Amino acid sequence: MNISRALAAAGIEPREARLLLAEACGFSEASVIAQGETELPAEIDARFAAMVERRRNGEPIAYIVGRREFYSLPLTVGPPVLIPRPETELLVDLALERISSGTTTSVLDLGTGSGAIALAIKRNRPRARVVAVEASAAALEYAKRNAAKLGLEIELAHGDWFAPFRGERFDVVVSNPPYVALEDPHLDRGDVRFEPRGALVAGADGLAEIRRIVRDATQFVKAGGWLLLEHGEGQENAVQGLFSTAGFVGVTTWPDLAGIARATGGTLKSD
Repeated sequence: MNISRALAAAGIEPREARLLLAEACGFSEASVIAQGETELPAEIDARFAAMVERRRNGEPIAYIVGRREFYSLPLTVGPPVLIPRPETELLVDLALERISSGTTTSVLDLGTGSGAIALAIKRNRPRARVVAVEASAAALEYAKRNAAKLGLEIELAHGDWFAPFRGERFDVVVSNPPYVALEDPHLDRGDVRFEPRGALVAGADGLAEIRRIVRDATQFVKAGGWLLLEHGEGQENAVQGLFSTAGFVGVTTWPDLAGIARATGGTLKSD
């Protein structure tokens, strides 16, 4: 079968078919399009067919090809980690605005997963001390792999939120924690069906882990330092209330590119 016929017969979105065939062939997508009449070797045809079948079953493209770009960084991803999403780049933007390029600001990324947020910050603020923690040992291996592949030196710890950092305080604490409600119907749709539930679900209202983080953050954020959290649509008022109750000031919510209230942050006031 030639490339054009293979793409036409795939039965999935044309853009996805081109991406998977490029992966199977080891070509660029442009080459796949340009070489439409090229006959596919049997082994590549079989590899492509297997990828297409996985996609037809709903598996995310990122898991099939084993990577996802985030903040211009090529990250290795797999089923143990949440797939980095464009809206989370807002959290990186907000953190970078609060980290001077000429200082050794200390940054803690809670629940780092693939390392996306921590590595994006380190790439753009190389003098910062960037620490990342992850409760899942399997996910932490992806963060280690990505840090090594990108040549970025971050400190990685295995543990539950702030647990490994007793006695330490940071200038900036950032997190994309689980914030989906347990009964949210979106959990049965699309890519999230294949992603780790522990990285998505946080109690009946989706705020269980955010409550823990905000409550405990006062012991780990420096006076005048920042806590920045991603959250779900419609959670902004509740999250702002948690920040204010905990003693954070200047509490602000920022929208993502779709105009959805996506991240909230505040500064820890001095005693």
